[in-house]
Amino acid sequence: MRAKYARLGLSGRKGLDRTTQAMLLRQLYLAHYEARRFAKALEVARQLLQLQVLPDVAHQDAARACQALGELDTAVGHLRLAARVSPASRRAFHFWTLGGLYYLSGRHDEAVSMLSRAARWGTTDKPLYLGHAALARCARGERVTKLEQIISDLEGAPCGQGYGRFILGRLCGFAGRRREAQRYLEAFIRRTRGGRPALALALEGELADAELALVALERN
Repeated sequence: MRAKYARLGLSGRKGLDRTTQAMLLRQLYLAHYEARRFAKALEVARQLLQLQVLPDVAHQDAARACQALGELDTAVGHLRLAARVSPASRRAFHFWTLGGLYYLSGRHDEAVSMLSRAARWGTTDKPLYLGHAALARCARGERVTKLEQIISDLEGAPCGQGYGRFILGRLCGFAGRRREAQRYLEAFIRRTRGGRPALALALEGELADAELALVALERN
């Protein structure tokens, strides 16, 4: 239904301003993305980029579609461009997204670099970015000092909800806090799977990582 109305609106695009076109195209993008038509979603994201309305958001959308298609290097390129063209207020988010992609790809050194950069730019979400950077450092086999403090800071921050539960679950696992790790990871999985379809799709990598971590925790 979303795609139908977006196409209807776009059919008269000659009379539309760029902002309205961009809003309709983004609805079409989301319809394709949620239906797992990732190649079509990427096509729409490229049209969004041509309009130059919120280009950093369009690069994020293109990156998400590329990631789903397994085109990781192209996704990385779009995220780097998103950070370059974004307002300062959104730059931390783009560095964080790129760091998260590196983490899920097992490229932990690059993940630490980007997540640390996100933390430098971050404000209210800084504990989340620091926690994610600590997770990447743990994943590469590093002994992270002040890990308990990093966990505590994230637990006490609003950003410790939602995605923060994934980070907390994985960090508690590395800290040897098994029951808390399980509780956080189960909460993350439950909330993500019960939320918006686009969000669950975008976080498939984290969901898989969380589920594998739970299996490992249950075995120990």
